[in-house]
Amino acid sequence: MNYTGFASLYDYLMADAPYAGWLEFVKESVQGQPLHGLKFIDIGCGTGELLLLMLKQGMNGTGLDLSPEMLTIARAKAEEEGFSPLLIEADMTNLPELDEYDLVTVFCDSLNYLRSVDDVQLAFAGFAKQLKKDGLLLFDVHSEYKVNEEFVGQTFADADEDVSYIWNSFSGEEPNSVEHELSFFAKTESGHYERTDELHVQKTFSINQYCTWLEHAGFKVESITADFTQNEPTDKSERIFFKAIKL
Repeated sequence: MNYTGFASLYDYLMADAPYAGWLEFVKESVQGQPLHGLKFIDIGCGTGELLLLMLKQGMNGTGLDLSPEMLTIARAKAEEEGFSPLLIEADMTNLPELDEYDLVTVFCDSLNYLRSVDDVQLAFAGFAKQLKKDGLLLFDVHSEYKVNEEFVGQTFADADEDVSYIWNSFSGEEPNSVEHELSFFAKTESGHYERTDELHVQKTFSINQYCTWLEHAGFKVESITADFTQNEPTDKSERIFFKAIKL
């Protein structure tokens, strides 16, 4: 999913996203290392909200996303704040040779857009190639509970003067997958509303599967927590966080 029509609405609709929580997870995960100068790449950076928060900590960052529209917005926002990070349009399953980073981040369930075992394994192998020895990979995914109990069969909607949406979620064709059918109605300068339709398909896997694939890619799984806490996942956790170290 490249968010082609969604890019211009993304920040509006993600206004309440827990970016501060992801930043805090990064801070906790580096275990007291100075953030200033820490070299990172944020994969699936979208419009750059988290990327900017990390840059403001003095970190040295690169952003990568599949959507050129998202990256255009990210660049404008970064320049407005006085930053000029390298922004790269690429697929996380086929990463170009970039640099050696201290940290790779993949947040906001970006990894859930990879729907095959091969794609997840290719992504993990690519992440490993971007990291220095003992570098960190931090990412989160939707849990199986979240996909099957909190998404499938649900309808979400919001009506606002400028942007309204209807979001229906259906069971995907594969186990632990979900299809999100979204319709957005955005007010134009003329006062009319323009409709944009998107289909987003996400899939998740078990914690054990992610751990096995990480180990095969040359990582040691350091911790697995849930829902922006230090707690281990339960059978009703919604978002699973992984911290892995490149061996």
